[in-house]
Amino acid sequence: MRSSLVPRQMLTFAVIGVVNTGTYYGPYLVFLTRFPYLVAHILATAISMTGSFFLNARFTYRTRPTLRKFLLFPLTNAANFLSTTAGVYVLVDLLHFSSRFAPLLASLAAIPVTFVVSRRIMLPKADPAPIA
Repeated sequence: MRSSLVPRQMLTFAVIGVVNTGTYYGPYLVFLTRFPYLVAHILATAISMTGSFFLNARFTYRTRPTLRKFLLFPLTNAANFLSTTAGVYVLVDLLHFSSRFAPLLASLAAIPVTFVVSRRIMLPKADPAPIA
C-alpha cells in the first residue's frame, strides 16, 4: 500500500510546485514595486517556501507540520538548486542543448530529486502516523 502512495505524492508535489511558482512570482512582482529585485526575491522566496511547506505537509505527505520539519524544509530548495544547476551544465555544455530551454528540462528532471529530499524531511522514520 505504501508504494501506491508515492505516485500520488509525487503528482501532488508537482502540482504544489506549480502553485508555488505563482505564490513566488505574484509577491515578487508586488515587492519589486517597492524594493530592489534581490530584496523582492528574498521576500517572495520566504513566502513561497512557507506556503510550500504547509501545502506539502497537508496535501502531499498528510503529516503534521513541526518546527524541525519547517527548519529543514529549505534543504529541498538546495537540492533543487544543485540538481537544476548540474542538469543545465550537462544539457548545455555536454549535450549542446539551447541554454534558453535547458533550465526548463533541468527543472523537470530535478522534481524526483527534490521530492525525495522533501519526503525524507516531511516523513522521517520516527514520524507518528500521518494525519487524515
